[in-house]
Amino acid sequence: MAKPPLTDAPLWADALTAYDEAHFTLYMQILDAVAAKAAESDICIELLSIDASREPQRANERFESHLRRARWFLGDGARHLFNRESYPSEASTG
Repeated sequence: MAKPPLTDAPLWADALTAYDEAHFTLYMQILDAVAAKAAESDICIELLSIDASREPQRANERFESHLRRARWFLGDGARHLFNRESYPSEASTG
């Protein structure tokens, strides 16, 4: 299954979304880059596929929204991973 393309803002929900699951690694990379004090412009171009020098407002919105969702994922979102009866890959087999 193909990964959904990056959006400027992840869909906000109080549960994991397909977008969250597809971009889990991205969320962890963003959190790691922020912890390492990487520049927002570097995170945007390297991880979020947007050039902050060309589209500063859009890049900032993409960065902030994905960072907010990544932080939610670590706080509240991760519990949804452990409260499942099955995972998408398991549901499609059988």
